[in-house]
Amino acid sequence: MKSFHPPVRTLMGPGPSDVNPRILEALSRPTIGHLDPAFIQMMDEIKQLLQYAFKTENELTMPVSAPGSAGMETVFVNLIERGDKVIICQNGVFGGRMKENVQRCGAEAIMVEDPWSSTIDIDKAEQALTDNPDAKAIAFVHAETSTGTRSDVEALCGLAAKYDCLSIVDAVTSLGGIELLVDEWGIDAIYSGTQKCLSCVPGLSPVSFSERAARSIRERKSKVQSWFLDLNLVMGYWGNDAKRSYHHTAPVNSLYALHESLLILHEEGLQNAWDRHDLNHAALVVGLESLGLKFVVDKEFRLPQLNVVSFPTSVDDAAVRAALLNDYNLEIGSGLGTLAGSVWRIGLMGFASNKSNVLFCISALGNVLATQGIKVEVSKAVTAAQAVYSA
Repeated sequence: MKSFHPPVRTLMGPGPSDVNPRILEALSRPTIGHLDPAFIQMMDEIKQLLQYAFKTENELTMPVSAPGSAGMETVFVNLIERGDKVIICQNGVFGGRMKENVQRCGAEAIMVEDPWSSTIDIDKAEQALTDNPDAKAIAFVHAETSTGTRSDVEALCGLAAKYDCLSIVDAVTSLGGIELLVDEWGIDAIYSGTQKCLSCVPGLSPVSFSERAARSIRERKSKVQSWFLDLNLVMGYWGNDAKRSYHHTAPVNSLYALHESLLILHEEGLQNAWDRHDLNHAALVVGLESLGLKFVVDKEFRLPQLNVVSFPTSVDDAAVRAALLNDYNLEIGSGLGTLAGSVWRIGLMGFASNKSNVLFCISALGNVLATQGIKVEVSKAVTAAQAVYSA
């Protein structure tokens, strides 16, 4: 055996995304103790930068020392107790994972299901709340990674307020990529991941809780079923007290990386980051459609950072993705669940959302499709995308 040196890839799948070199450099800085005063100061800055990214003043805002799925579990195990009832709006894979979390908490999941590639139906969600006035929370995905679909968080949180229940939002793929206004929209609990539009390394999950949600955690009738994820304990480490109490050994270098990632986002500005994702998405759309590929989500609800396209039935899905990886070092994603084998998921997230990647992806994908007998005009597709930038 010898040291592992990974190939250099261009990551344009559903995540992880390409990591900014500044963040990779941050990872390499000297490790210090997780209770070192210098590290505690950086933790405070991470909280402030996360509050900026989430557009919130929530005191209970921090990164969970585990990936986005643990962020999801952190939210559910802290807020939901045995016997509670939760409305879950599902229009893709990750709404189903919410259901799993609710059931493992011993609670009842009331499912509101919409077709995959469709946005969440607000009227159906409201009917479920009307039929279940004792629901403790309504949970939904902002940016559904399996379908590339955006749902109306502001409207759904408005329903939560109207029916006096908590709102739980999955923002794993949305944070840093599209508009997300935690305080203005009235989100009670939200979780995300570092490996998508933040362009950080995988392994951390930013979360934020409103004061109403934090009070619900403090007033639980039973202990949180997970010791590691119990926020009543974790806040002894991430709280504002001058003396932090040991809870777990924080992933020190990964937190260096997150700090750098959030600093980069702050330097660019949220609105500029959102606009950049929109522009690169617009160019990619024109190019892919010129290759004959079709988007599966209506324009109004598409995610700029996660593009889901269908391809001709004659195309060998696995062979195309393998050729892109082997010949071009380009990674795109396959479909999940009901969309498996019929779509590709092409990410334009964070650092990977740039003009060079857009033009490279269109050219490489067009060339591979041509080898499978699909009639494409690659130069025409690239020119069409270029025109978006020129305009």
